[in-house]
Amino acid sequence: VVRLQESGGGSMQAGGSLTLSCKRFDFTYARWCMGWFHEVPGQARERVATINDDGSTSYADSVKGRSTISFDNAANILYLRLNDLNLDDSGIYYCAADPLHCTVVAPAGQKYFNLDFWGSGTSVTVRS
Repeated sequence: VVRLQESGGGSMQAGGSLTLSCKRFDFTYARWCMGWFHEVPGQARERVATINDDGSTSYADSVKGRSTISFDNAANILYLRLNDLNLDDSGIYYCAADPLHCTVVAPAGQKYFNLDFWGSGTSVTVRS
């Protein structure tokens, strides 16, 4: 059964950087989309960044220029690096995956997304 496990959350200093990890288990699809999604409790979950199996990436405007999403094929780990942290970066970060292309399940420029597999999230608190 497909399983995604996030890690790397915690208390971070504003202006600093974080690196989140998402370990992928039993995900055997050759084609896929994976992404990071941010959620403030009580509010809608938002797309942060996505990456396809072909290496193409997409970023939300709020993190563009200060974020990098990457996937380590050998380790089966998805990463999110986020620099210049601010208080609005606080919240729960979820890792997600889907066998379809990101243009289908998480199209750029839209709030819509619908990925099949999700982790349970890792919490980030940015402090000044």
